[in-house]
Amino acid sequence: MSDLARHRLVDPLIDLPDPRRWPTAPASGRAAELHALAADSLAATASATAAALDARIDATLTAWLRDGDGAALDDALASAPSAAIHRHLWRRLAACEGAIARDAALSMVLFAIPVVVVVAGAEAGTAASLDGVLPDPGAFVRLLREHGALGGSEQFTVSAALVDAGALAPAGIPTLLAHARRAAEGGAEVPLAVAAAPLAVQGTAELAHLRFVVGSLVCAPSADPLRDTGVGRWAMPLARLVSQALAQPGVTVLALPRAPQRLVPALAAGRTAQREIALQLFAGNALRRLRASFGEPTAVISAHEAADAPGGGELRLSLSSPFGPRDAEGFRCPLAPYERVPDVVAAMVELLRDCRVADVRFVAALQPDRDPGTGLLRFCKPEAPGGAVH
Repeated sequence: MSDLARHRLVDPLIDLPDPRRWPTAPASGRAAELHALAADSLAATASATAAALDARIDATLTAWLRDGDGAALDDALASAPSAAIHRHLWRRLAACEGAIARDAALSMVLFAIPVVVVVAGAEAGTAASLDGVLPDPGAFVRLLREHGALGGSEQFTVSAALVDAGALAPAGIPTLLAHARRAAEGGAEVPLAVAAAPLAVQGTAELAHLRFVVGSLVCAPSADPLRDTGVGRWAMPLARLVSQALAQPGVTVLALPRAPQRLVPALAAGRTAQREIALQLFAGNALRRLRASFGEPTAVISAHEAADAPGGGELRLSLSSPFGPRDAEGFRCPLAPYERVPDVVAAMVELLRDCRVADVRFVAALQPDRDPGTGLLRFCKPEAPGGAVH
């Protein structure tokens, strides 16, 4: 029985292999200490033991955040030997970011609003670049203030630049927090010095770009202005403001914001939202074409090595019909280092079910990046699991 046939299951938590390449050489210094503490915390059977180990992790992470040591922070995460260790350190980092501002008499809290911006040209030959700059950031402040989007906070500001995920990478977080600390000590509301990231438009293809509106707010240390992680009434008017700010003739722009959060959780939420929306766009377009021509398609989810993917591996989704094998469609699904493969597979299956795809299959074995015969990216099909989408 083939790998594919063995796993023709309904269970979305099918155990696909992790395609990412984790460091094999042991880390050194403080990074190695953190990895060992994280492993012991995860293995601890007593909550008191785990809490004590986490407190030691937090002490190191907090020191790096306060000292501006982004290089050490980045190294500890990049050298993590597994998704479980990386995920635990990521969670502790988020907790430390939330705690570090509460030591001062007046807290300057950094926040980011993830915005997935879907762009497309009106014609096939459209090639454009949107600046990624908000011409009137004050309008965003007024809108958020009017709707009480930041826990009712009145004293905050946002940057005019729409930044990409790289601006919120762990290596740069200590520098951003140091800015907030200096601003709090000086009693000033100073927008962050972050650079806008342009958004590429390529023909009529719908591209989902991830950007962040970054800001800072002043509050009492006991306050939690970012406690509400739901999207409120402010989302629709904010989406219109972003879309209007980026609009160009011959280009459609749709902005889809998420809730404001501190930098670490905002980065994770934004990555998830971008992948979710990109998958929705792919599935919607592919299913319309396949159903119009061949009827109901079969979906195949597989794990692949991929040197150009984050972590050296990714999941892939193939939609195809035996009546039109040359018209198969494929989607590359990235994996963040802190994510569990079963969780991402479950989200993919849930979306396929929402799209009324009844036949969802899985490939048990790790697949190569490309088909050796054609050199094309390898997407598995139900009739030929090793086949490539043309």
